[in-house]
Amino acid sequence: MAEVLVLVDHVDGAVRKTTFELLTIARRLGEPSAVLIGAGFDAAKEALAQYGAEKIYRVESADVTDYLVAPKAEVLAQLVASAAPAAVLISSSAEGKEIAARLAIKTESGLITDAFDVQAGEGGAVRTTQSVFAGGFTVQATVTKGTPIVTVKPNSAAPEAVSGAAVEEVIEVSISQGAKAARITDRQPRAASGRPELTEAAIVVSGGRGTAGDFSKVEEFADALGAAVGASRAAVDAGWYPHTNQVGQTGKQVSPQLYVAAGISGAIQHRAGMQTSKTIIAINKDDEAPIFELVDFGVVGDLFKVLPQATEAVKTAKG
Repeated sequence: MAEVLVLVDHVDGAVRKTTFELLTIARRLGEPSAVLIGAGFDAAKEALAQYGAEKIYRVESADVTDYLVAPKAEVLAQLVASAAPAAVLISSSAEGKEIAARLAIKTESGLITDAFDVQAGEGGAVRTTQSVFAGGFTVQATVTKGTPIVTVKPNSAAPEAVSGAAVEEVIEVSISQGAKAARITDRQPRAASGRPELTEAAIVVSGGRGTAGDFSKVEEFADALGAAVGASRAAVDAGWYPHTNQVGQTGKQVSPQLYVAAGISGAIQHRAGMQTSKTIIAINKDDEAPIFELVDFGVVGDLFKVLPQATEAVKTAKG
């Protein structure tokens, strides 16, 4: 079976859940090989092997780690040339999609972004499913030229552990001067919020214009569920919540197991960022709000009355 390259998303060896999802998907297509760029190999190798990585390509060169995305694309391009993989899987983050786009150009290959399902098709083809045109259509696609390069949305697969051990292979890479145009001069750890990362969370609770700027009930409900907090573009544009929490076509795309929309009308811009969620619940005073066309469960009511009751019910259920 051919290799399937998976770019590891990690911080100093602390591997993010999205990588375990990609390794699980990679096993459907071939033999998973992880590409670990940066420090932290010793911390990451056991976890990567546990989720199916049969080989770990290790890259720690300062020519890669001291710069932004361009050197990472060159590393992957060199691996594609030498390993001839069946596919390259990358997490569908902003950085991941930029790396994938550069890689597609360098390898003259087809690129599919924001897939929420990846399967093996006939004749060894890689078949993907994704939403397009602001979530108006769901399509299946395959790459017809070069090596399939696919960015996959978080929560697209349940990570499945397997028994095994991974073989380490240290990679010596040659990075062009052109790829070193943007050097990283400083790194600051992101302040901990106590909540899950929005794009990776299994549960997301979002607030919109109906909050009138008061997100306290949204946050309390989210904390009771152990959920991330999102916001509509209207709420972000009004300055009620940080732009980093915006869910939508011009914000972050999420695909959690449960999405709760509180006080959000359901404009197409917002729907494009969340409609691949597995279960959707909406709370809105307007029984004709477009969001109700999309949901699995809808509550017509005032979020300031509904959410506190729901929060108490969750706390009671937890004991």
